[in-house]
Order: sequence, then structure tokens, then C-alpha cells
Amino acid sequence: MTVVERARAAFAAAFGADPDGVWAAPGRVNVIGEHTDYNEGFVLPVALPHTTRAAVALRDDGLVSLASVQHPGDRVELPVADLAPGRPGGWAGYPAGVVHELRDRVPGGVSVLVDGDVPSGAGLSSSAALECAVALALRDLAAPGLTPADLVDVARRAENDFVGAPTGILDQSASMLCTAGHALFLDTRDRSAVQVPFDLAAAGLALLVVDTGTTHDHATGGYGDRRRECEQAAGRLGVAALRDVPDVAALAVLDDGTAEGAVLLRRARHIVTENARVLEVVATLRGAAGPAAIGPVLTAGHASLRDDFQISTTELDAAVAAALDAGALGARMVGGGFGGSAIALVPADAVDAVTGAVTTRFAEARFGAPRTFVAVPSAGAQRLA
Repeated sequence: MTVVERARAAFAAAFGADPDGVWAAPGRVNVIGEHTDYNEGFVLPVALPHTTRAAVALRDDGLVSLASVQHPGDRVELPVADLAPGRPGGWAGYPAGVVHELRDRVPGGVSVLVDGDVPSGAGLSSSAALECAVALALRDLAAPGLTPADLVDVARRAENDFVGAPTGILDQSASMLCTAGHALFLDTRDRSAVQVPFDLAAAGLALLVVDTGTTHDHATGGYGDRRRECEQAAGRLGVAALRDVPDVAALAVLDDGTAEGAVLLRRARHIVTENARVLEVVATLRGAAGPAAIGPVLTAGHASLRDDFQISTTELDAAVAAALDAGALGARMVGGGFGGSAIALVPADAVDAVTGAVTTRFAEARFGAPRTFVAVPSAGAQRLA
């Protein structure tokens, strides 16, 4: 059974009718550029082959009805007029937030059946994939004038304002805009986007993703703290965003001898150096050195996330160290932090060896077994049927 057939069958079982169509949006992994998006900086994600599918049909009774293959028995149904931030919550909040953003376009309501294979809580943007699949479906069914950039904003507002997760636009932009075989070089300030060729297989390389199995939640905890700290640092520096800081030397004013000043210095230093790392990786990929040369930059990014931004975990550090010890050219944690996944740039013929080394390191540390897969740069959101 294909993914389209599975989604159609699940929709029919849930709602007793056929959907108007099936849409898919991918998760993403960020090659480099972590936490720079809400600081108006640069990012370089690729879309994953893993997708969230949404089988969708318009209604005429004013209800939003949401069902999920991954959450059987957790059907959610309420009037469009009753949608409000936090209502509904849980997984249903993400598609409901998109419907809420487009409620004037779908006053009659909508039925949505969700299915997918983007790992949840792994730092691979499962929430953005869900939002973007539903946003594209509602665009095609009820709001044809909306552009891909409009849909990025719809999905981001659903996550920020409805669910309450203070993310930037990286995840939704990657899910909507990426193309197969490329990384998306995105300037989050002016929204300019350039597709950078990223054919690792042709260079004899692979991008190995290690899902540590430790989950995170952007709507709670440290992610929001980091965003507030970045805003505080920018305010003290007198700039609109940390994107505007020219170099690390300009951060010295933050080191005022207080504990708070020391924290703000570390947070700002990560953002300034991470923006520089994105530009370095893009220049390298466009040059003659080839993608193998970006490895040390990835590893430097992990050190910055671990030491300055302080969002890594014991499991993520172990995955990175084991991969490097086994021959990875570079490795780092990815995503919002406090759990989730790491990536390792490895020679294609060393994938099994690196995977084995990480698995062994986790077993020795009595961690749960990691999930690994090779990330193949894939296409963004699209209609499947």
C-alpha cells in the first residue's frame, strides 16, 4: 500500500468518505545555522525524505475534525469558531492552528487525517511538517492566492501564536521551500532564499542522522529562555537583532562582571559565530574544495551550541564524540536542543562503522538505542493526490 493509499484508507475509516486530496510536507535537518533564525540571521537546512501526510476534505457544518494514524482514539472535533490558542492542545494544536489562521477561508470547516514518519521530538521539525502539509492543502482547496511565503507565515503563526512555541521561520521555510538535491540558504531577515547544490553522494559522502531518542518540546523550557536571552543581549548592544553584530570583539560590552552579563555574552557569541559558520559553509559548497571541507565547521558549531548556548545533552555529546572517533569528518547536534538528534558528515563507505560506533557508545553508557538514517536532500511540501 502506498502512502497515498494508506492516507485515503485511514481518512475513509475515520470520516466515512473520501478526502478531497492528500498533501505531504517533509521534516528537515539543518546543515548549519542553529538558533540564528529568530535573530534575523542565516540558516542552511535540507528537507528530509520523511514526510507528514494530510488527507483533507472541506466540510459544510462548521466543524474542524482531526484524526491521526499515530494517535488512534484521540479524535478531536470542535466548531471552527471555538478554535483558540491552546484549544485544542497536544498534537491536534498544530493542524488546528493552521485552520485558525485560515478560518475565514474555511468557515464550513474541514476534516484532516494525519499520517507520517517524521520522528516526533527528535529536532527534525515534525511540527512544521504537519503545519505545512495542512497549510498547503487549505491553500489548494480554499485559498489559491496564497504564495509559498504566505504559507510559511501561516504555519509559523500557528506554531508561535496558537501552540505557543517561540520558533523562528527556519522549520516552516525548509518544509515549504527546499528542493531535492539542494540545501536552502535562507536569509531570515529579508527572506531571500537560494538553492545551494548539496549532492553528497556524488562526493562519496553521506549525512548520517542520529536520533538520540531524547525528546524535547519547543513550547516549554529552555528554547524560550534562549530566545529571551538573545533579545536581551541585542538590547544591551543597541542593535535590532544579533544579526547586526559585526564580530565577536563587539560583544565585549556584555561582559560587565555579572553572572547575567556572562550568560548573555555566551549566547550572543554563539549567534555571531554561527552566522559566520553558515556563510563559510555556503562559500565552501560553492567553491572547489567540495563538501568534505565543511566537516570541521560542523564540529565547531557543536562546540558552540554545547559551551556557549548550553543546549546540548549527554546523549548528543556522546553521539558527536563517537561519530568523530569512528571517522566522521564533522558532527554536531541539530535542532532546538535539550534532546533530539545529531548529524555526522561521513564517507559513504563508513556509514555502517560510524553507526556501529554510536550504537556501541550508547549501549556502554546505558542510553536507549539510537535511531540512525542517512538524510537525502529532498523536495518540499507538495500535493500527492
